[in-house]
Amino acid sequence: MTSPLRAEVYFVNMKIFPNLKWGTRDPVAFKDSELGLVRLRAHGVFNIQVVQPVLFINSLVGTMGKYTTEEIEEYLKQVIVSRLNDYLGANLDSLFNLPGRYDEISEGLQDRLREDFSHFGLGLTQLYISSITPPPEVQHAIDDKSRLSVIQNLDRLVKLKAAMAMEKAAESTGEAGAGMGMGLGFMMPAMFADMFKSQGAPAATMVAEEMKCPDCGHPIAKDAKFCPHCGHQQLVFSQCTNCDKNLPPNARFCPKCGQPVDSKPKPKICTHCKGENLPDSIFCNQCGGKLD
Repeated sequence: MTSPLRAEVYFVNMKIFPNLKWGTRDPVAFKDSELGLVRLRAHGVFNIQVVQPVLFINSLVGTMGKYTTEEIEEYLKQVIVSRLNDYLGANLDSLFNLPGRYDEISEGLQDRLREDFSHFGLGLTQLYISSITPPPEVQHAIDDKSRLSVIQNLDRLVKLKAAMAMEKAAESTGEAGAGMGMGLGFMMPAMFADMFKSQGAPAATMVAEEMKCPDCGHPIAKDAKFCPHCGHQQLVFSQCTNCDKNLPPNARFCPKCGQPVDSKPKPKICTHCKGENLPDSIFCNQCGGKLD
């Protein structure tokens, strides 16, 4: 059963699979420095490329036990969401600082996921974040804080215009009300102009990165059979789940760390809520606490 599947995968080698959707099925926990524990939902799209077909089959089917397209896609989504949770926990202190950082978060997340996907024989060409949304009540709290900031500015503006209107009224009492109305009417568009400036959308152009040797990391040609820097054979059969060492065919133990090849990675259990997470997760998806 394995041989026809491997032969079929060879035909998709180096092909890019675009517009694959990812998202949080259940909200993940994020500890906000100002709002406390917040449940976040996130969605986006990503593009992958099968660069090591044999490793792809041996790792996801042989080691992880994923047989169907739906199971593989669901596992990749789980990896993306877990890494997003780790990245936000390590690099974002509050949701109030989230606007304008989507590109930065997307690039940082891509760098981390490329290493993860390479262990499955996959290359991550692009990943986009379309939304990161907190619950409605948290959104209302953020809106209230934004309104408060605007009201403070309006208060200063109204005081200034009131003083100007009073000066104007001293000259002509009959036009005091009209002068105040015209003053506010001219100032309101200028005050709100910056709030509605549209931000440029990220470019949708996909740029395929240069292929790298999975053993030494140096750039090599996509059709190279051996690395010109370290001599490593580019057809990877399997990798150690403990140290990521490329394993020779029919190996029973890792030649680097000695771990049995057929051992599966164990999930990391959170000591606070007992929730299961990916083996090398940093923050828990259930409670947002840092994992030991």
